Formats: sequence, structure tokens, C-alpha cells
Amino acid sequence: MRFLYFDRITEVESGKRVSGVKTFPLSEAYLKGHFTRVPLIPGSILIEAMAQITGWLIVYTHKCETACVISLINNVKVPIDLRAGTTVNIHGEMLETDKRWSRCRAWVERDGETIASAERFLFPHFKEPYPKEITQRFRNLGWLEPRWDWEAS
Repeated sequence: MRFLYFDRITEVESGKRVSGVKTFPLSEAYLKGHFTRVPLIPGSILIEAMAQITGWLIVYTHKCETACVISLINNVKVPIDLRAGTTVNIHGEMLETDKRWSRCRAWVERDGETIASAERFLFPHFKEPYPKEITQRFRNLGWLEPRWDWEAS
């Protein structure tokens, strides 16, 4: 993934919820040449951050044996004034899942206040052909801490 919109996973409960942190530095590629006076984080980036963290929860819940893509987003709210340099907490919940698809919701908080949300993400699933490699990549990125660990089949 070229653009990753969470810095680290801070909490995960398989099949239920995930939380992570993201700081939006001025060095982000999408800010170059735009928003020169007051760099603002586009709402689409927050939507992508919520999709990425809930997608990670799905892959984690299915022990890296599933890949997923986003197919639907409903009831999205994003701020118009999120400035570069801000640190946010991104939260996701899995509402339903099976072998074929998952339904999740997510929200973003700044200083304990919800500033963005999406009430529904739908993700169809596909069989991941290389679960051990994905598991190792997650470990290398620090997304699988020993307390969360399991072995890929």
C-alpha cells in the first residue's frame, strides 16, 4: 500500500474493534503544492483512514487468510478544518462478518471529540493466497504485537 493513513495500531479485539493513531505531518505528499497558507487534510483522506483501519481489522480477524476491498460507504461526515500537524485517533467496529463479506463502522476523534464518521463500510472478501507473507508483513510493520499474536495457517 503506497499511502498508509494510520501510523500504528493501539488496540485490537479480533472480530470486534480496532483503534489506531495517525499524525498528519506537513510532509504528506497530498499537501505538496496545495493549501499553501493553511494546509488542511482533505475529507477523503479521513475516509480512506477509516477504510484502512477497518479493512485491517477484517484481515486480522480472518487471520490474514482473507483480502478485502471496499465496495460501499454510507452516512459519512468529515470536518472541513482539520489542519496538518494534527494527531487523531481512528476507531473501527466490526458489525458483521462471514467468509464472504464484512460490515463495519468507523469514526475519528481529535482530543476526545468525534470529528469524522462513517456509519457503514461493506467489504467483500477474497481468499488471500499468501497468508504467511501477509502475517510477516504485519509483524514487520509493528501491527501484530506479541500480545495479539497468532499463527497463520
